[in-house]
Formats: sequence, C-alpha cells, structure tokens
Amino acid sequence: MAISNPFRYPPTDNRLPRLLLAVILACPPGLALASEPRFTPTDILNWEKEVFEGETQYEPVEIDGREALHASCDNSASGLYLKKTIDLERTPILEWSWRVDETFSGIDETTRAGDDYPARVYVVKDGGLLRWRTRAINYVWASEKPEGADWPNAYASQARMLAVRSGAPDETGQWVTERRNVREDFRQLHDREIDTIDAVAIMTDCDDTERTIEAWYGKIRFLPE
Repeated sequence: MAISNPFRYPPTDNRLPRLLLAVILACPPGLALASEPRFTPTDILNWEKEVFEGETQYEPVEIDGREALHASCDNSASGLYLKKTIDLERTPILEWSWRVDETFSGIDETTRAGDDYPARVYVVKDGGLLRWRTRAINYVWASEKPEGADWPNAYASQARMLAVRSGAPDETGQWVTERRNVREDFRQLHDREIDTIDAVAIMTDCDDTERTIEAWYGKIRFLPE
C-alpha cells in the first residue's frame, strides 16, 4: 500500500509517525456504521495491519473466561486498524476493555525514546485533501505519565496522547473497562467540533525501549451518550 505521509518529522526521518498507523491516508467516502458499532477480538484480528519495526503478535485467546486478543511484543511495533466512518452524533461513546499485567519503567513517554505503550486504543479524524488537518487521539495505558495526563505524540504533534490508565495494576490479571466521549475529547484536546471519525486502531509497541511487553484487548464498541 502506497504511503503518502505529511506527518514525518523531520522530513528525512524514514519512520512513520506510529500514532496515525497510516490511516491518515484518504479514507474513501462511505456510510457510517450502523448504530452501536461493535467489534469482537476476532473482528479486530481481521483489521488491516501496519508494521513499523518488527511485528507485534496478535492472536485470539480465551483468558479469565472471556474471549480476548493477546498482544505479544518483543522489540517490535505493529498495529491493527479499521478505516470506517463512525457517526459520533449517534454513538459518541467509545467503550473498550483491556488488561495489562506490567508496564515499562524509567521511560519518558514524551520523547521518541520512550514512545512505547503496553496497550493503546485510538481514533482518527482524517483531514481529507488537507492532510495537515488530520488529528488523532491515543487512549493509552501509560507507564510513567499519571492517569489523566495528556501530551503531544513525540513523532507527530497532530496526535494527542491521553493516559487513561497508568502503571501496573496492584494485582495482575485485572480487566478494566473504559468509556470515553470521543466528541468531548476532540473538543478538549484538539479544539475541534467533529461529528464523525474515520478510523479506529489498537497497538502494543516496545521497539523504542527495545523491551518485551504483553497486553490483552477485549471488545470495542461505540455507544449512544
């Protein structure tokens, strides 16, 4: 797939700004998903793949009595994404579940050297012909940044990071369900009023820190407010 990427900083850097996962490409016009779009771990596994450095392994598993997508990362960075218009006027609430047993230590997530996350779920608003207007929000399970913190991505400032969770849980094996109002988050983080998004993605990456990490993803769905 040909990549036309205006968010490469500096211009000579041959790395794609990972947060956008190539979904900044023109998304073909299409109908919004039906009300309450829902994606099972098996659905997510069949999303398009984007590989940056090595390949994070994603496989369906059953754990804790539930279906999940297991992400296993070994000095790698690759993600899964779906390019699809989702109507935020009808379903602005993004809900997902995830599990992380450990996080990274001693990293600065605001730098490229520390731009690794055990788990992230993110949404993208495509800028169309105006590529520089593309915006993304990464909902991340942070390692060092405190819960609730937000900051520009180290590779592409058009993507904002939001620490929904931070640090390893007190007990391993704990699933957490999150809910975010995507319209409100775009308003607060990007000062944008939007009615739709054009893509949703997940990624577990550990190539910048050259370490290993794993995570589990459950269902992802969009709900009415």
